Amino acid sequence: MSDVTRRALRLLSLLQSRSVWTGPELAAELGVTTRTVRRDVDRLRELGYPVLTSNGHGGGYQLGAGRELPPLLLSEKEAVAVAVGLRLTAAAGIEGLDQEALRALAALERILPGALRAEVGAVSEAMGVVGRALPQVSSDVLLELATSVRDRVRVRLDYRRGDGERSQRRLEPYRVLAVDGHWYLYAWDLDREDWRTFRLDRMAEVHASTFGFTPRETGDVEQAVREAIAVSPYPKEVTVRVHLPVEQVSAMVPARAGTLTADGPDACLLRAGGNDLRGIALHLTWMDGRIEVIDPPELLEQFTWIARRAGEVAGDVDGADKGRRPDEPGSG
Repeated sequence: MSDVTRRALRLLSLLQSRSVWTGPELAAELGVTTRTVRRDVDRLRELGYPVLTSNGHGGGYQLGAGRELPPLLLSEKEAVAVAVGLRLTAAAGIEGLDQEALRALAALERILPGALRAEVGAVSEAMGVVGRALPQVSSDVLLELATSVRDRVRVRLDYRRGDGERSQRRLEPYRVLAVDGHWYLYAWDLDREDWRTFRLDRMAEVHASTFGFTPRETGDVEQAVREAIAVSPYPKEVTVRVHLPVEQVSAMVPARAGTLTADGPDACLLRAGGNDLRGIALHLTWMDGRIEVIDPPELLEQFTWIARRAGEVAGDVDGADKGRRPDEPGSG
């Protein structure tokens, strides 16, 4: 490799590492004159790299976005991070992007040095991405919605509810969120005049319009989505106070299991939903910390039933132990 080529690649690496460089800064890094820097910049432009120049205070050289994607220089750590990210994308359950990610990964691994290829394999194996039977989300739907959120334009889509009913929806999209492997859209429903949460795998024929909208006031969007998927769909809803810090409880409550709100430094409020109160109570008994029932009062009756039943089982075990001879299995 000639010195000119080596210097051009070094210059490209520098331009990718920072937003703006002055001519003297690049000259000092490369050990050349500013005139040589200008010639090397011209060479990069001939190769398709859009190197922009700005004058005045704060000006300098900047790598811009071109019409086509030029070759990209990556450091060793960056190459490993990209390769591992592509493996995760391939297992993310996004229809269309999984195959694209695998093709991009194959192209990257073909040019990785042997040591880096081995490192990518070791990191990926250590991470152990386990695929789950998740509903497939169309990459076209995901990208169309994400773009509409960014551009603040209304969308129209065909939506299938959980009970199978289909309907046309006109929405103002606000956020696209991934929660426990599922993708959701938080949007203002123009026909129902209320906030709604939609699953992307139940969408079809998403069309962005040319009609913009003025953003409405929103509260905590992530909290609203969690409540929409963990509380609202169920016939039974409960609220309890857990006497532990919210940070500690959040590790025990998945996003799809309930919502948490801090209630002072040493307690939090947990809202959850389920098909029956006894099932909810049984799940809550697995949690650490003292639990105080707030609503509904009937939930306390279920805890009483569980405690009585546990006492009966414990009594049976004690009776069995007392009836054993010392030499029988299970005796102390």
